[in-house]
Amino acid sequence: MSDIRIDAEFDSGNIEVLSIDGASANLAIPLDTKSEFKQWFHFRVTGAAGRELVLKIRDLETSAYPGGWPGYDACVSEDRDYWGRAASSYDKDEDGGTLTIRYSPASDVVWFAYFAPYSMERHHDLVAEAASSEGVDYRCLGTTLDGQPIDCLEMGEGEFKVWLYARQHPGETQAEWWMEGALEVLTDPADSVGRLLRQRCRLHVVPNCNPDGSRRGNLRVNGAGINLNREWAEPTAEKSPEVLAIRNRMDETGVDFAMDVHGDEAIPVAFIAGFEGIPSWKDEQGEGYYNFEKILDRRTPDFQTEQGYVKSKPGQANLTMSTNQVAERFGAVAMTLEMPYKDNPASPEPEQGWSPERCKMLARDCLASLLEWLEAQDK
Repeated sequence: MSDIRIDAEFDSGNIEVLSIDGASANLAIPLDTKSEFKQWFHFRVTGAAGRELVLKIRDLETSAYPGGWPGYDACVSEDRDYWGRAASSYDKDEDGGTLTIRYSPASDVVWFAYFAPYSMERHHDLVAEAASSEGVDYRCLGTTLDGQPIDCLEMGEGEFKVWLYARQHPGETQAEWWMEGALEVLTDPADSVGRLLRQRCRLHVVPNCNPDGSRRGNLRVNGAGINLNREWAEPTAEKSPEVLAIRNRMDETGVDFAMDVHGDEAIPVAFIAGFEGIPSWKDEQGEGYYNFEKILDRRTPDFQTEQGYVKSKPGQANLTMSTNQVAERFGAVAMTLEMPYKDNPASPEPEQGWSPERCKMLARDCLASLLEWLEAQDK
């Protein structure tokens, strides 16, 4: 039978084809633009209907997060709408670390990705739909090095200043699926959570902080090879115009509450990280963060507090990271939300694992938690 064909020359596509033999292939993940990071893959396979694909991605012990591969199943779709999981296994001793993906497609076109992709075209649809909603103001905060707009959606009549921003790391596509769910809540006049939040807050939403990295198929950096979440202390127009534009707008509006939305490669659960260790730490500010965490933990089984990042010691917070910088700069209750690439072992869903649908549902839980948190301030 003829060999399959593998392509990745499209929005967020990323793979290197080493060899193809029938329905089997040896593959590798190229490095991000001008950097040493690699982890994100996204490619299309054609010509395999009715055959078992055996796809081996090599040299993964040199990837950015080799701990992300054990227990991980690749995402797969035959219609680019529903994303399931393909049975995968990882052998760290095979050819420098090899992920073997096995899947038998029903059709002649099938797509694989590290997580369900969120294309720039879908991003533009998301922005257009939200911007056309009543009470939503669109603002272009600036442009990227590739000339793409940095889109911001602003809404609400309240005094409490909320910033939600996502996808500083472009391969963490969970973050923009979360944003889609959040904007659905915030722009739906029939949604009581969104309606009450708009009454109490002025919300600033940046669905994608890194359009260049997203389109290029990077895991972690922008078009200049810069990790944006290490630029918040001194962003520059030459290296990190995205952060500079967002932080400048924050300076104009102020920030009371901020959530920076991400995905974590290795930890198979959703969690938040705070701003312990900032020089100006105030117990009241920290209590606001921990109270929000408790509310979210109570509201949904898709969130937990047992696993997460090590907290910084007093005075040792990294102020180049957005959550720390925003908490320090504005006295805000700030946090980083992390979602998994793998399935949640406490609440597994074998067909899809952690999925776009669960990202969107978690967004609603986060916003409902914010509303409850705000109402508790009144008591």
